[in-house]
Amino acid sequence: MNQIYLDYNASTPIAPEVKKAMKPYLEEYYGNPSALHFAGVQGKNAVEHARTQVASMLNCSVQEIIFTSGGSESNNQVLKGVFQTYKEKGNHIITTKIEHPAILNPCKYLEKLGAEITYVEVDQYGRVNPEDIEKAITDKTILITVMHANNEVGTIQPIEEIGLIAQKHHVLFHSDASQSVGKVPLNVEQLHVDFLTIAGHKVYAPKGVGALYVREGIQIEPLIHGAGHESGRRAGTENVLLVVGLGQACEQAQKNIDENERILRLREDFWHQLKDLPQIAVSLNGHPEYRLPNTLSVNFENRIGQDILAALPQVAASTGSACHAGEVSLSPVLKAMGVKETVGMGAIRFSLGRYTTKQEIDTVVQLLGQV
Repeated sequence: MNQIYLDYNASTPIAPEVKKAMKPYLEEYYGNPSALHFAGVQGKNAVEHARTQVASMLNCSVQEIIFTSGGSESNNQVLKGVFQTYKEKGNHIITTKIEHPAILNPCKYLEKLGAEITYVEVDQYGRVNPEDIEKAITDKTILITVMHANNEVGTIQPIEEIGLIAQKHHVLFHSDASQSVGKVPLNVEQLHVDFLTIAGHKVYAPKGVGALYVREGIQIEPLIHGAGHESGRRAGTENVLLVVGLGQACEQAQKNIDENERILRLREDFWHQLKDLPQIAVSLNGHPEYRLPNTLSVNFENRIGQDILAALPQVAASTGSACHAGEVSLSPVLKAMGVKETVGMGAIRFSLGRYTTKQEIDTVVQLLGQV
């Protein structure tokens, strides 16, 4: 039986258009983009063209885009950079309990350096209340960081409202949009963010490349020091090959944004078929309305998600719990949402993508019914 990939939230395949754009920089154009000769100019032009493609997708200026090695680096640059740059003003950062480890672990690190972190609760759907964010603000608050969409359950956060609150209180605002890029429109002006993170391997580009939007006029301490690459904001010779791939992926994301309607219909069909399976109790994780169009996190109640996937080796998906020595532990996201252990131990995240077909969905439903 053919293998079926339903783990697009973990990583996407590289799109054919992206491979085609990258190929010349793998075979021919090898110059250092900082060099002044013809080979360097070719690389420099490629990097700047990619910067234009990313900026177009986010509706910002090219000067506001910094290329990084991925989402984790971009998040670390914001958190550590803001803390270092604004520590004379304050040491307080606000985030949520359902953030990606690329946010939560840097926050824990900064706490060792004297930062005060407020971890705001979420509701049963994994959504934060903007009022709770505002209540947490003090005269020492220097940064608010809230993910745009959750990687496990797909819940989309009220970023626009939080952005307005941050502006009202003159607090910098960052959003990790790694999971939402290409799935929903991203407009930094509408979102009212000062920083925004994107990751290449979530948008049909290679792993190991990402970008960070930094609103014009904001200066923070670099995470990586060295030569003056990226206008002095991120040292290290630009990886032209991967940057070209990210740029092309962002251009394709703009062109294919309507494709998410098809993916949404597939996801809804998937969900309705699962609910109709006999003798199986299923429940949904995540917000019924404010959710990524491709994400379906389902609890197979009184079952263990790992056991189900182990019985379906031809299906790639992710669990929301871990089983060790006969004991099941829920993910921090499901715990924060208040999901009961007997329910959440059967959580599986199916994430669809550009190449998912109706036949694949029907096959997975049939296999789940058999298991």
